[in-house]
Amino acid sequence: MLPEIGKVDKATFDRVIFPNLGKSDRSVLIGPKHGVDAAVIELPGGDVMVVAEDPTFGMPVLMPHFGWSIVHICASDVAVLGVRPRYMTICLMLPPGTEESVLEHIWLEVHQECKKLGIAVIGGHTGVYPGIGYPLNGGCTMFGIGKKEQLTPASNARVGDKVIMTKGPAVEAAGILAFQAEKALVEKFGRDIVEKAKALFMAMSVVPDALIAGPNAHAMHDATEGGLLNGIYEIVEASGAGVTIYEDKIVTPEEIAAVCQHFNIDPLISIGEGTLVITATPQNTPKIINDLKKKNIAAWEIGEVTAKDRVFVRRNGKKEALKPVKVDPFWAAYFSTLGG
Repeated sequence: MLPEIGKVDKATFDRVIFPNLGKSDRSVLIGPKHGVDAAVIELPGGDVMVVAEDPTFGMPVLMPHFGWSIVHICASDVAVLGVRPRYMTICLMLPPGTEESVLEHIWLEVHQECKKLGIAVIGGHTGVYPGIGYPLNGGCTMFGIGKKEQLTPASNARVGDKVIMTKGPAVEAAGILAFQAEKALVEKFGRDIVEKAKALFMAMSVVPDALIAGPNAHAMHDATEGGLLNGIYEIVEASGAGVTIYEDKIVTPEEIAAVCQHFNIDPLISIGEGTLVITATPQNTPKIINDLKKKNIAAWEIGEVTAKDRVFVRRNGKKEALKPVKVDPFWAAYFSTLGG
């Protein structure tokens, strides 16, 4: 049974997709793997090409900055491999009746963000199609060129590494839900908290985080579907390692805690685009955290990579097995705000 919404689960991926990947090619250094953000292809001369693709669901709250979201969400998946995004293609699908001004707004934002990040738009497809309720990024493909020694895939965590988290958990969930339920949240928590939560919307990118941390990291992964704990699980699963994570070391900013409390969702397993999970040696961990903080990106050490067991230590000291997140609670919370 497929999920009602969101990515297919690991079991479905392993059964349907992974065994059926077309022709085998030795130049593919990193191919499709659950929890790995991008592919890596070896090029002649020693360079590698990092390739990532992502759709962007055109939910109403995204529309004022839909172009920004397309660029940053896809660019993040290349940056987490330690390589700067350089080229982009995009498939932009519009519902019938879309005004040209809407397309112009989206496209100019794509252009502006690509210029800021040094990305060239090299192709794609744009058209109007029935059956679409909002503009839809049907697939943005991002490319980067780098050296093999730069790579920091999720599969590269090593025993003894420390685990680092940036910004806090549930960045995307809190940022989107703050817009969706602004009135109720203001009444409950006050305007200042809600404005801080709304500001998280523009923090749904790990491009700066990854480019700062990459030179001193082993593995990096964007904590998207399933949130922080799922992102950590995907790293150690891809790396064939264990992990110990301490709940009392995970800092949840007050605005994120407030929004998640209002919707009764767990911030540790709610969608967290913008939260970067990093593993690095104990020696490099303080440098990474300090380098991030110099650029006003908060970061904390929250655990360590181990040889075998995957453990989540609760605040009261109780140990639980760290498991993949089956259902991200964000989606039910989001759809509850739409009414109808």
